[in-house]
Amino acid sequence: MQTMVCQVCSGPARTPLGFIFLAGPKDHDPTQASILTNQPPVCRKHARAAAKLCPHLEENPRVFLARSAPLYGVHGTLYGLDGNGVKVVAQPDAALPYGHANIGTFLASQLVRRLQSFRAVGLDELLENLAAPAAA
Repeated sequence: MQTMVCQVCSGPARTPLGFIFLAGPKDHDPTQASILTNQPPVCRKHARAAAKLCPHLEENPRVFLARSAPLYGVHGTLYGLDGNGVKVVAQPDAALPYGHANIGTFLASQLVRRLQSFRAVGLDELLENLAAPAAA
């Protein structure tokens, strides 16, 4: 996620059309201006395999083709001190953005990126569009 490589092969995930992010068919509303994701991108070669092999994607993923996906923050656990030492304070469902006042006592388990300048496309449409320049 840090280096934006394919979650399947660790090769470059950038395509001529942008980065491919897959989500479950009901995970995100594609009409939103930005979307937070903890799922690394996939390369063109592994987009179909990832959709088929991941049960969460139901072989019908929502595909977000993003030109911009800056780091947003982290998922994890918030810790604090009490009379007995360090303890878990919270495990929030939402990502904690970088710059938040609690980031110093937060143990991150996943990076989160904000997809911006994206378009939602079907998997077949995406793969056809990516193949078109190579065929020309």
